[in-house]
Amino acid sequence: QVQLEESGGGLVQAGNSLRLSCAASGGTLTNSAMAWFRQEPGKDREFVASINGRGTGTNYADSVKVRFIIARDNAKRTVYLYMYSLTHDDTATYYCAFDAWGAGEYSSEKYEYWGQGTQVTVSP
Repeated sequence: QVQLEESGGGLVQAGNSLRLSCAASGGTLTNSAMAWFRQEPGKDREFVASINGRGTGTNYADSVKVRFIIARDNAKRTVYLYMYSLTHDDTATYYCAFDAWGAGEYSSEKYEYWGQGTQVTVSP
């Protein structure tokens, strides 16, 4: 059983930065892809970024490419999402996800475990 706990969300002004963290308990991290998704009320969950088990491969949604960076520290069992140049369109609940044996797919259906989410609100 894998448990994920996100932290680091909050209210920021447009143009500023935030770092989200996702702490994982259970599971073998070096074999597992992890990802960040986000969701606004009334909308589908949207892929943001993913990283493979050893941190050697990443994927990003076009909307965040260049502005966001995903990274992981398996020794700390933590995945990070560094978000720069935030805009109001980045406002959402951000979820961490875990895919045992995955490579960092874009589809939410590939991920077996999810955190509870952390709210990011960017004021215009």
